Amino acid sequence: MDQDSHCTAERELLEAVSRITTSSTTSPSDEEENEPKAEISCQVRKENPEKDDTQDSSATLSPNSSMTTKELQEYWRNEKRQCKQIKLLFEIPSTRIVEHHLSKYVMYKIIILQTGSFDSNKSVIERRYSDFEKLHRNLLEEFSEELEDVTFPKKTLTGNFTEEIINERKLAFKDYLRLLYSMKYIRRSKKFIDFLTRPELQEAYGCLRGGQYTKALEILLEVIGLQERLTRGNPVAIVPTLCAIVVCHKDLENPASAFEYGEKALSRFCVHTSHRYYMPLLETMIALAYELGKDFLSLQEKLEEWKTKKDPIRVFTLKELAVREYVR
Repeated sequence: MDQDSHCTAERELLEAVSRITTSSTTSPSDEEENEPKAEISCQVRKENPEKDDTQDSSATLSPNSSMTTKELQEYWRNEKRQCKQIKLLFEIPSTRIVEHHLSKYVMYKIIILQTGSFDSNKSVIERRYSDFEKLHRNLLEEFSEELEDVTFPKKTLTGNFTEEIINERKLAFKDYLRLLYSMKYIRRSKKFIDFLTRPELQEAYGCLRGGQYTKALEILLEVIGLQERLTRGNPVAIVPTLCAIVVCHKDLENPASAFEYGEKALSRFCVHTSHRYYMPLLETMIALAYELGKDFLSLQEKLEEWKTKKDPIRVFTLKELAVREYVR
């Protein structure tokens, strides 16, 4: 290839990457925002400085004139790899009637699936009518304008347990969740995320406090995937859950697994080293690395660096922090 052809190829690649970068960062219109759509997980580097330490160096290149053709091709491959469409689908395939002492209610089985990804895992939770009702009431306090035209299925004086009413509500709640998820500010709100994850997390932490580490770990591992999907824009949000998994594995004498999840938690901090979990997690990771015969000097350096920047105050251990989560 002569020099002119080589320059032409580079210029075409630059223009292609520039078009993709521009289209991926264009803000959606208000009309588009109100439509159910997939959420793009890729962000411009300058909008997410927290990713600086976690992305591969080749992926962090920007399309500029100093890049070679090979570098541009690698940049393009990484952009395509990172820009996956993320969308959650909600299905309510079945219900069950629960009779407990003097109360009777319907539990709706909710299956949450992720599309636009090779990840085929699904999350399964159960909620009753009163849970949906509480969610709607809480959301109205903050998003009354967004929910102005949303119809919530009302209770009836009779017939709540007939097959017809239950089937109607299955469809209504499915559409309701789909609609809530289609609105960016609602799907990212703590109230919506808590509705989908808090009951299971409360149960898991209750087991952890009671020393039932196997049961706690089982629940935490089920909920962590859903919690991660719901908090993609806030990587630190799942640190407590990851650390609870570390505590469970450690107390079950699975140091290798504890260390694995500890590394995942540490990668979430990035610039958030003031987080209450940061120092306790470092101390735990140093102990685990020593036990496993791994290099812990870099962890020790981070801990010492943190101590020099902070005033000497009492810090809880990782386990002490974990057992304090979700205490009513």
